[in-house]
Amino acid sequence: MPPTHDERAADARPSRRAALVYNPIKVDGPTLRATVSRLSDEAGWDDPLFYETAIDDLGDDMTRAALAAGVEAVLVAGGDGTVRAVSEAMTGSGVRLAIVPSGTGNLLARNLRLPLTDHDAMVRAAFDGDTLAMDVGWARLRRPDGSWNEHAFVVMGGIGLDAAMIAHTNPLLKKTVGWVAYVDGAARSLANAKPFRVMYQLPDARLHTARVQSVLFANCGSLPAGLELVPDASVADGALDIVIVQPKGALGWIFVWRRVAWDNSVLQKFRAGRRVLSFRSKDNAVLYSRGSGIEIGAASPHPVQLDGDEYGEAVEVRVRVDAAALAVAVPRGHDLSGL
Repeated sequence: MPPTHDERAADARPSRRAALVYNPIKVDGPTLRATVSRLSDEAGWDDPLFYETAIDDLGDDMTRAALAAGVEAVLVAGGDGTVRAVSEAMTGSGVRLAIVPSGTGNLLARNLRLPLTDHDAMVRAAFDGDTLAMDVGWARLRRPDGSWNEHAFVVMGGIGLDAAMIAHTNPLLKKTVGWVAYVDGAARSLANAKPFRVMYQLPDARLHTARVQSVLFANCGSLPAGLELVPDASVADGALDIVIVQPKGALGWIFVWRRVAWDNSVLQKFRAGRRVLSFRSKDNAVLYSRGSGIEIGAASPHPVQLDGDEYGEAVEVRVRVDAAALAVAVPRGHDLSGL
């Protein structure tokens, strides 16, 4: 029997294929693969490609292999480190990235207000969802031996105490209780925390010098437990938010906590609260700036973190933003206002 008109039209359509990059420790691999295969078939796409991350490949090389195979969408399921690695490989490709929330942090998914427990919704978004053109940050690190390397980040990075806190977090405790494990890392880091001198400069701004505990560069502003580090941060404004943490003594740390846990996370959400803040005298425990990047130099090596993973020590960090460089798939009709 000769093919029908509909069959000939289907044969004429170019084939479309997605790839799933996933961390088998963080997700139920067989179940997720079955879901992706089922929804891919329902969308009329070809059988998807599957890649498991490994100790020596967090997902970036596998993602490049998927892109080389001509996929039109990549789904990522794993922790924040897996999302960061896959996003780095996809930046500038124009191929859509769908984040299937997994693990304990889900920092990018939370900041994008994606459904954290509805895997089907995020898998469907890869095939027929809307697209958000998202900024990506890049941090170029100069090591103590003079060598340089560069890595992307999609949430935030930093040099100083925040990175030391992550380095001191017990991996087993993190696996057991999730982000709460960082409290233990913070307690152990604060005990020996000492301010260090840095020189820093934003593009087209004057050079500053300060004694700080941390310098953070953020693409997103929300942390777990409803904490707002940078309430006005946007992933689509072509800029990064810079946070200089420089408390003086125990009282200074109280000001830091008040700024993040009360001012930013509670008062900023209400008109009356914002009015209260407008009358309050300013303190310098936390300073905010915004720009297309920042250059930071330290007299001695200090730890660096990117999206919650430690990246060794550096004596210089050059940060830049790659505006609208990552195409992120979101469910159809997803509210993009405020992102």
